[in-house]
Amino acid sequence: MSLKQKNTDYYPMKLSTADRRLLDALQTDATRSQVELAELAGMSRTSCWRRVRDFEEAGLIERQVAILDANRAGFQIQVLLAVAMTEHSDENRHDFERHVQSLPQVTECFSVSGERDYILQVLVRDMAAYNNFLNAQILKHPAVRSASSTFVLRRVKFTTRLPMSP
Repeated sequence: MSLKQKNTDYYPMKLSTADRRLLDALQTDATRSQVELAELAGMSRTSCWRRVRDFEEAGLIERQVAILDANRAGFQIQVLLAVAMTEHSDENRHDFERHVQSLPQVTECFSVSGERDYILQVLVRDMAAYNNFLNAQILKHPAVRSASSTFVLRRVKFTTRLPMSP
């Protein structure tokens, strides 16, 4: 089985202590040089480069991006939006999930258990933009029965970093 096939089946990768140190260093700053990463992980430069390629091919490293400050970029309103579906058919679910994928205001979407079916994280510039988004993009969707908004007052913690220690 190839690494690509393992990724689609979601097999967890077996990671050594050096692998975990390498991944932790990459999560902290992916712009570090191969030499610096190798030193932090306790590997040779060649082994380090090879492991990073392995992680990318296996899908463990999905992509490398710049993380922007939403407030400085002008997004003043952050909302956790709980959505309930009209019915729980596969067609409704797939249609709604495709719709959410197309909405740039939605930065995360979770299918959840409980009274609601989805929790969306939504970022918009102001309350008028949120009102328009909610009414035009969410409540008008035929799969949506109802939605409930929780407005974020302040972010207490934010990280994209996975806890890589053993």
